[in-house]
Amino acid sequence: MSNSKINKNNKWPKTFPPLTKEQVVISDDFMKYWHEVLPHQYGIVDRFNHNYVVKTAPKNFYCTLEIGAGSGEHLEYEHLTKEQKSDYFAVDIRANMVAEFSKRFPEINAVVGDCQARMDFEDGYFDRILAIHVLEHLPNLPAAVKEMYRLCDKNRGILSVVIPCEGSLAYSLARKISAQRIFEARYKQSYQWFIEREHINLPNEIIEELSKYFSIVSSTYFPIPLKMKFCNLCIGLTLEPRFGSKFQD
Repeated sequence: MSNSKINKNNKWPKTFPPLTKEQVVISDDFMKYWHEVLPHQYGIVDRFNHNYVVKTAPKNFYCTLEIGAGSGEHLEYEHLTKEQKSDYFAVDIRANMVAEFSKRFPEINAVVGDCQARMDFEDGYFDRILAIHVLEHLPNLPAAVKEMYRLCDKNRGILSVVIPCEGSLAYSLARKISAQRIFEARYKQSYQWFIEREHINLPNEIIEELSKYFSIVSSTYFPIPLKMKFCNLCIGLTLEPRFGSKFQD
């Protein structure tokens, strides 16, 4: 992926030139459309993304925060009690996605919000935080990691993350025949400007930022269970919050 239009000095937040009005409309439309297409046309990848965080959920968890929840496709994979549903909070920055989420799952708390800023929850409120294909999109990733740490229960909380193997040979080839092909057919223009603004953080960057506040408990690579990026599409990570006064600021 070319990041030629992004601040390349490894400073946060990463910055972009402004979108045109047409690009704003296309960006919101494609994100919604892609979330509809992915489960049906590329189900094997989608199943890994969602099943990973279900399989690695802690026993008897109470409160879940899902950031970047989209239109709610992950809820199709969950098996929640009534109490777990009442304390499940889904946050997304796009109002059109949150509106769709609320239609599909009216019993779940769906909120328009930015995980890169302080959210209206008490410290340590959640014992389970989910970030499924979200962290690669965030211009201010360190702020989001710090906020997830603040919200994560320090005694029993876990953070479940799935990220793409952005930049790998396998992922680049898969994109050309999936998202890029669909985008260019739908909008009759290059996919490049869109993806340069979306997948802005590479796996090593994400893991480096996560490791400042969380410890990796386990990880899984898909579709080949070898800890190598070039031949894989996704990485699942299960993390626990670190302790110590320096993390409490």
